[in-house]
Amino acid sequence: MKEYGEVSHLVTRVARAHWAAASSLLQQCGLYPGQELLLMRLWESDHQSQTSLAKALRLDPSTVTRTVQRLEQQGLLTRRPSPTDRRAVVVSLTPEGRELRGKVEESWAELEALTTKGMSERQRTETLRTLRRIEQNLCAAADGPGKQA
Repeated sequence: MKEYGEVSHLVTRVARAHWAAASSLLQQCGLYPGQELLLMRLWESDHQSQTSLAKALRLDPSTVTRTVQRLEQQGLLTRRPSPTDRRAVVVSLTPEGRELRGKVEESWAELEALTTKGMSERQRTETLRTLRRIEQNLCAAADGPGKQA
């Protein structure tokens, strides 16, 4: 007999296992999972507002605020009032934050290798296609009723 919610259950288990593996690897960089995603955004384009970071990462602004505060305490970034909008806070990398990029990229490469170990290129491509579809479905559902995936 098939388990009720079989796909949803497995997605949750995979996400937890991936989070645990990421946590172990990122710990070597002094980071927790999620913090590297914010840093990656800044490595792509430094000096962003907290609001734009929250939107880009699809996170609640309060979550981004806490993450930014923790990374600032670690000396990896700074927060400054925007020179053009008093309500906005601009987040920028410090030299230490920029230097961490190589280590984080190595951790992510190792995580990718662990995640796709034993997969053929065809299986990897199909997995990406399926995961993108799942993400589309769930994001459309989260965006409200009447949205089609």
